[in-house]
Parts: sequence; C-alpha cells; structure tokens
Amino acid sequence: MKKTFRIISFLEGVSYLLLLFIAVPIKYLQGDASYVKMLGMPHGLLFMLYIVFAIVIQKQMKWSFKTLAIVLACSVIPFGTFYVDKKYL
Repeated sequence: MKKTFRIISFLEGVSYLLLLFIAVPIKYLQGDASYVKMLGMPHGLLFMLYIVFAIVIQKQMKWSFKTLAIVLACSVIPFGTFYVDKKYL
C-alpha cells in the first residue's frame, strides 16, 4: 500500500508541476488550452487517488490527524508531494 501511495504521490506531483508551469502558461501566453485539457483530467484523477490513499494509509502509517492534514495540504502546494515522500514515507 505504501509503495502504491508513493507512486501515486510522485505522479500527482509531476502532473501538477506540468499543469502549473507548462500547460497554464501556454494557455494564457499563446491562447492554446489544449495542454490544460490534456493534462487536467489525469491530474484530477491522480489528485483524488492521492487524497483517498492518504486517508487509507493513515492508519497503516499511524499518522496523527495533524500529520494527515499536512500530507493532504501538500497535495495543493507545488513540490509538496515530493516533500511528503521524503519526510513521511
């Protein structure tokens, strides 16, 4: 379960960075929204999987509510999922 969460965490982080730093600037600077459409759905699915797995793995990892809150908050911060992998996993 932990290994699966680490993979999802990594993929979610990469998809978020691609969306924020590549797709969104292209959308607003060049007027081409196709990259946002292409990366948005996979990122959304990975984000939901990240949240679900974090809640499920909380008991296995014996995280406190505070730790779970930090792990969940890191999902919306750029590079946050990589911090979670390094510190909590």
